[in-house]
Amino acid sequence: MATLGFFGGLTTIVFYGAAGPVFEEHLALTGVFHGLLLGSPHLSKAVLRIPFGAWVDEAGGKKPMLILLATTTVGIAGLVVTLFLTYPDDFGMHLYPLLVLFGLLAGAGGATFSVGISQTSYWYPSDRQGFAMGAFAGAGNIGPGLVVFVLPVLIGLWGLTAAYSAWFAFVVAVTIVYAVYAVDPYYFQLLRRGQDEDEAERVADELGQDIFPSGNTWESLRESASIRRTWVLVFLYTVSFGGGFTSLSAWFPTYWDLFHGFDLSTAGLLAGVFIVYGSLIRIPGGSISDRFGGENVAVASFSVMAIGAAVMTFAVGFWPAFVGMMVLGTGMGVANAAVFELVPKFVPEAVGGASGWISGIGGGGTLLILPALGYYTDVYGRIGYARGFSLFVVLSAICAAVALALKRYGPEAEDAADEAPVH
Repeated sequence: MATLGFFGGLTTIVFYGAAGPVFEEHLALTGVFHGLLLGSPHLSKAVLRIPFGAWVDEAGGKKPMLILLATTTVGIAGLVVTLFLTYPDDFGMHLYPLLVLFGLLAGAGGATFSVGISQTSYWYPSDRQGFAMGAFAGAGNIGPGLVVFVLPVLIGLWGLTAAYSAWFAFVVAVTIVYAVYAVDPYYFQLLRRGQDEDEAERVADELGQDIFPSGNTWESLRESASIRRTWVLVFLYTVSFGGGFTSLSAWFPTYWDLFHGFDLSTAGLLAGVFIVYGSLIRIPGGSISDRFGGENVAVASFSVMAIGAAVMTFAVGFWPAFVGMMVLGTGMGVANAAVFELVPKFVPEAVGGASGWISGIGGGGTLLILPALGYYTDVYGRIGYARGFSLFVVLSAICAAVALALKRYGPEAEDAADEAPVH
């Protein structure tokens, strides 16, 4: 159920990106303003992930998830009503502030990640965290990929308003199913039945749960914020997924349409391939991280990211760009799985708080990356769609170096040093 809620809520990271060329045409946006509109859902996603992820440590996952999904439905409903009243004859730049507001509301669905990642983490034992995080994030992230493929098809068949109405109905259905069937981890169930914290932890431990919250929402945020490794993971997540992958999920429909000249449906299909593949690769990426260590896998995957981004920086033909996109998606997906395999290892005493900081601030990276990609097109013109990927070459190389430092100075290295014999 955590995965289902995340699957439905995360679709809104492409709230405008799935039909980006349509909005750009009718609103006559510059590259930067287009990037800001695409990024509006990411602002609320980033801000809300921090408190809602930490709130799981106090309330479990169900209540926070439902509030986020309900807020998302309000944003989608607002856009549907606006389209019904104004599109296409009176749909123009004067509606831009209202569209940004609806994007902010719809973006609450993206915050379901920090709720679901914490909820899932508490359900699984420590030695299966990589698999659990990879399965949750991998399957859940498919949602945006399906939307960027299906929505343009529905727009062609039914029109823009009806297509977004179908999206609204889908998210409402997900919210209802989650409300009926979702169950919080053992520890939180036992607390609600009146058991004290020690007894609830003892019983939950017997049932297989071995990760527990250290306190309430703000204690979890404060404790995780005081651990330096939390902020290292924030940076790695920003580049690999929260800022990188989600930015490209919204950007690729426009990239394939305006740079390579594909129609909206084909551009959506290509963007959907990137999102679905980059999401599913997180599942084996999690298991690989369990086996070889998140630090080792992070070094390798960020290096792969740099290679894919370099190919896309200079690719002007379809096949080099497509290959570069898939290599980049491979690195991003596996790197993200590696990062979240490290969360319970680096911050075991405040998983919820750490997940909130990492996914919240990291997710806010889209607010910088999307306008930056738009700026490349404003400065360089059409070739700027390719040159913008040079940003990921630099960031990926830095992350590979940071991940190497984590391997050298992380908890396992400290433990080995502590256990070394004194001569």
